[in-house]
Amino acid sequence: MASVFDRFLLTDRVALITGAGRGIGAATALAFADAGADVVLCARSAAQLEEVAAAVAARGRRALAVPSDIDDISGYPDLVARVIDEFGRLDVLVNNVGGSPPRPFLETSARMFEKAFHFNVTTAFALTQESAPHLLSTGAGSVINISSAAGRFATRGSTAYGTAKAALSHLTRMLALDLAPRVRVNAIAPGSIATAALDTVLTDDIKARMIEGTPLKRLGEPEDIAAAALWLASPAGGYVTGKVIDVDGGIQVTNLAHDLPDL
Repeated sequence: MASVFDRFLLTDRVALITGAGRGIGAATALAFADAGADVVLCARSAAQLEEVAAAVAARGRRALAVPSDIDDISGYPDLVARVIDEFGRLDVLVNNVGGSPPRPFLETSARMFEKAFHFNVTTAFALTQESAPHLLSTGAGSVINISSAAGRFATRGSTAYGTAKAALSHLTRMLALDLAPRVRVNAIAPGSIATAALDTVLTDDIKARMIEGTPLKRLGEPEDIAAAALWLASPAGGYVTGKVIDVDGGIQVTNLAHDLPDL
């Protein structure tokens, strides 16, 4: 009888990961490589991508670094074509790129709101659509969207970001039906993860408050999200689709209040 651990392998599968230069994207690329996958790495920074690609190669797997502005969806056909030209297949898509800085509601313009929606939702929609024919052809494709706990509860200052991530979570459910049964579509909703993005707002006081407000009493690590992504991408998650998996330390309300006053 095969070991249950074999169900977590991605041997010779090919994964395309956006935002793969650091943080969650980089950790996911390395986890997939450890499980036997080849990876295509996308991000704006070529230097960061080359570092991750070298770490993938050190694990004995192939990596293709494609410096890309994922916010520009016009480049998606060329991106997916490069994947197919290089590897001949595409099995897993991780829509990891996203984000939007906190801002008071009355200072959030319609343009800012639409920009957040485009960066967090439209990009995932468009790259999934471009990748779908190849994912469908494998008969066991997987799409993983990186949403956020911010899409689950209300936080002052996060109107644009929280609304966009809530939409991404529901897009996940919709695409899961559209692409079933040959492609599974799931999302991960991280809580507070210790990444460079979080560092932009983190002080010792804020960090202490966030940890105190988290039932598991720590910030998450990128590897916590990567492990969940590996489960969803692999045969181990083969009976899971249309789900948003919370990996958030147990928070039920925000642990990062922006302390904005009443209007």
